[in-house]
Amino acid sequence: MSKIKFAIVGCGRISFKHVEALINNEEDAILVAACDILEEKAIERRDQYERAFPNTNVKIYTDYMEMLKNEDIDVVTIATESGYHAKHAIDCMNYGAHVLIEKPMALSVEDADRMIALGREKHLKICVSHQNRFNPPIQKLRRAIEEGRFGRIMNGTARILWTRDNNYYKQAPWRGTAELDGGTLMNQCIHNIDLLQWMMGSEVERIHAERETFLRDIEMEDFGAILIRFKNGSIGIIEGSAVVYPKNLEETLSIFGETGTVVIGGLAVNEIKTWQFADERDYDKEEEETEIENVYGKGHTPLYKDFIDAINNDTEPLISGEEGKKSMEIILKAYDVSPK
Repeated sequence: MSKIKFAIVGCGRISFKHVEALINNEEDAILVAACDILEEKAIERRDQYERAFPNTNVKIYTDYMEMLKNEDIDVVTIATESGYHAKHAIDCMNYGAHVLIEKPMALSVEDADRMIALGREKHLKICVSHQNRFNPPIQKLRRAIEEGRFGRIMNGTARILWTRDNNYYKQAPWRGTAELDGGTLMNQCIHNIDLLQWMMGSEVERIHAERETFLRDIEMEDFGAILIRFKNGSIGIIEGSAVVYPKNLEETLSIFGETGTVVIGGLAVNEIKTWQFADERDYDKEEEETEIENVYGKGHTPLYKDFIDAINNDTEPLISGEEGKKSMEIILKAYDVSPK
């Protein structure tokens, strides 16, 4: 089976992890093009890839439409500003490419629905980059849930207590804007919100929320709190902050059931802090690798592997468009009920 040909559109802050994932999936994938309106950023990603594979020839573009016209591409990774994700994904799908989209997949439910519908119409795959689902402790927690070890799940909590100073927002003026980004809930907290709703396993019945811009010079919130009642009766609590002093404090996912309690924390929800169940299983004592270099973790490589397998086998990726829509929809509902 020939290698799947990838291109990357948007070569900013997170793009190095996507290139890293392609390098780690070298048997199944190859990077053929990198595009950014700032050519030097695309060159950085090309150089990163070509250091690993000196005999490759990654083409550089500053116009993604020109790239789509000129190159034979199977998948486009979209890592541009959040507000452009829908347009860029739709344009790429109209050229026949599958899309792997950075979070959030869109900034409106209508755009997400358009993307999903177009993918179905053209028989193309959509994957949303919620890479933390592939963290070994998260996979272990999911297994315990699927085996029914919690009994009735009563509540879950997602806490994202980070700091992002004003320099962070000044580095890229689109950050913190309603049009292109959203606030702390949409940007910093969406990964953990995705994990929470995935574990609770139910549609949302109602949402209450509060949010505020306490310290940062941005249009959207730098702090948000969401209370969710799920249709299965369970309750979710989300606390998200970008104003913790003086540095990132924690990113924690906690699940509480009648016969089980699990807390996963660490730099990128990658460490089991509490693992208690009424019964015991062999895998309870298995130790997971916890060493990571940054908050992005190690989930991009298995995320790409899962998507590549979905394309080759014509199955759905773990984080399809429908799955990627769920967390952003929770945040958008929270914005609706807590106007600023």
